Amino acid sequence: MCPDQTLLFVEDEKNLLNSLSYILEHEGFTVLKAASGEEALALAGKNRLDIVLLDISLPGINGFEVAERVRKMPSAGSPCIIMLTGSELEEDMIRALTSTADDYITKPVRPRVLLARIEAVSRRVKARSREKDPLCFDGLRIDPRGFEATLDGAPLGLTKIEFDILLLLAENQNRAYSRSQIISNIRGDDYCVTERSIDYQVFSLRKKLGPAAELIQTVHGVGYKFKS
Repeated sequence: MCPDQTLLFVEDEKNLLNSLSYILEHEGFTVLKAASGEEALALAGKNRLDIVLLDISLPGINGFEVAERVRKMPSAGSPCIIMLTGSELEEDMIRALTSTADDYITKPVRPRVLLARIEAVSRRVKARSREKDPLCFDGLRIDPRGFEATLDGAPLGLTKIEFDILLLLAENQNRAYSRSQIISNIRGDDYCVTERSIDYQVFSLRKKLGPAAELIQTVHGVGYKFKS
């Protein structure tokens, strides 16, 4: 586990908020607690965050909107966002992963699983930060160190998952990846997510790429590739 990290925990169920916060603090995290979306945004506006543990069902501003706003706050840095959901419906999981979240965990939350997922997400982000220099394709610029993609100088506002998919394909031009290979490369072999969710994320990625969307091509019967 990585100590000395600031974690914002947003949960309206007080017992869960306090019990998990105690465990996280024992693991070395500095935990900021919020019981609503409004409180979470106020804290994100004043603190640089490493991780956000975010319940989806919150009073007032829900978790999806909180995640979107935090991503746009320079003061918050570029935290990993892990969403908590009480639903095991595939649609809810897909929405969690395609709405700026890096991971999701279904309730009831098991502390050991939570700590393992936090460590895995942090490890992926650190690995990406050691990547090579930016990749440039005409007006598209992909910066692995800054976790940012721009088109003609304008930020594309990609989620971390969308960025991971774009970077994976761009670093391996003309190589076709199946959906399961994409999941394995950006999430790990033990990560449970449906191949259908990759289609959702590629659809969203293409939409944000606009005129550069044709760089990501569908390989029928296989998956996707990047063709510059």
